[in-house]
Amino acid sequence: MEKKNIDWSNLGFAYVPTDKRFVANFKNGSWDEGALTEDSNIVMSECAGVLQYAQTVFEGMKAYTTEDGRTVIFRPDLNASRFADSAKRLEMPAFPEDKFVEAVVDTVKANAAYVPPYGSGASLYIRPYMFGISPVIGVKPAEEYQFRVFTTPVGPYFKGGVKPLTICVSDFDRAAPHGTGHIKAGLNYAMSLHAIVTAHANGFDENMYLDSATRTKVEETGGANFLFVTKDGTVVTPHSSTILPSITRRSLMYVAEHYLGLKVEERDVYFDEVKDFAECGLCGTAAVISPVGKVVNHGEEICFPSGMEKMGPVTQKLYDTLRGIQMGQIEAPEGWLKVVDVE
Repeated sequence: MEKKNIDWSNLGFAYVPTDKRFVANFKNGSWDEGALTEDSNIVMSECAGVLQYAQTVFEGMKAYTTEDGRTVIFRPDLNASRFADSAKRLEMPAFPEDKFVEAVVDTVKANAAYVPPYGSGASLYIRPYMFGISPVIGVKPAEEYQFRVFTTPVGPYFKGGVKPLTICVSDFDRAAPHGTGHIKAGLNYAMSLHAIVTAHANGFDENMYLDSATRTKVEETGGANFLFVTKDGTVVTPHSSTILPSITRRSLMYVAEHYLGLKVEERDVYFDEVKDFAECGLCGTAAVISPVGKVVNHGEEICFPSGMEKMGPVTQKLYDTLRGIQMGQIEAPEGWLKVVDVE
């Protein structure tokens, strides 16, 4: 199978249309079989539930070319489970988890020529999403839904090397107790846009959100979970019912414990103790880990010993190990890599 003529090394993290996408529809109480289509356009009523009341959920994952030439998707079963949880919270019909994985695999297979070659630093980003498509004018769930999967090749998150981020403690709240912070809903990201634009305008790369109830505990950023490393090498991640259960974060914690032999803790992380950590990182699909060099809280600076030049040593080991697993250089735990049979 011949790859597309794309300058893989100069790809950014932006939408590049590919040949096929998957579409399925929920109507009269059940999902149809769905199919691949070349049409990238969506036609809907001006009164569609997604347009009126933001009834939409999504996922994000990647496909890679491994060192031995296989095309693999990283842990899509966990995305399927989280997608179902998100749908249920917004009173949407859960798309069957086995059908979700099947649709993702079929879409990647249909766009195999867009999976970047091994060593390019690029990958194929996969975006499954679902939305209310039938007209809704009263505040209630839609009756009909559409599930879609598209793919787009994206470049490496860090172009020209890793540069630790400077982040600020946000004055805005990301999620309310008993709200929707734990699901991957479009509405959560819409409400974070003003906060991130404000942070960028003030010279910061990202926000650190604190819990809205007490504003004493670290939660997450607008699109990534936190990982901290103590001075004795323990890997710590915040525990909260209002943060998204990141698949990358869960994978890194497993790697820390089972591959690197480190002690791991998932617990409340109080902002007062952030100054005592040796390293800090933001973890997510796009970059695996983005190192944090400095946290600023209304003029007060917390500078991590790992510095502003490169990743800290533990963060680097975590990054290298998980990337090695994704690239097929290190043996993966059973079930972590879904192999796509491409011609």
